[in-house]
Amino acid sequence: MGGTNPYIKDAKVALPIAKYTLTIIDEERHEHVIEVDPARIPYSGQGLPGSILDLALGSHVALDHACGGVCACATCHVIVRTGLSACNEPTDEESDQLDDAYGLTPQSRLGCQCVPNGTQPIVVEIPAWNRNLAREPHH
Repeated sequence: MGGTNPYIKDAKVALPIAKYTLTIIDEERHEHVIEVDPARIPYSGQGLPGSILDLALGSHVALDHACGGVCACATCHVIVRTGLSACNEPTDEESDQLDDAYGLTPQSRLGCQCVPNGTQPIVVEIPAWNRNLAREPHH
């Protein structure tokens, strides 16, 4: 289970109050559609509750997260293709970590810090360069 980073301020998030759809396009271009139920948050205990990382791992969608989801690396870099305005604003700490991410775009976020508020469907892409080639298949 992920811990917390005592050296950063808590991100300001608004958790969803209604169900919404999160679509994750993985590095192999497979689409994983998740019906997010706010009553189940947190899904996995990794990253902020309700974050893309939390929802992905709780739904058995692999998303690398070397630091355990505490905003201390950029391995959970995702690109929000649809619904960015429904996500919390990045903190200075997240922006600092994203500065080290490969292939940074204006829609880039850390999966561990990006929390959708549920007001619209969200589509995120896991960039191909984030693929961990040593990953074991899901059991």
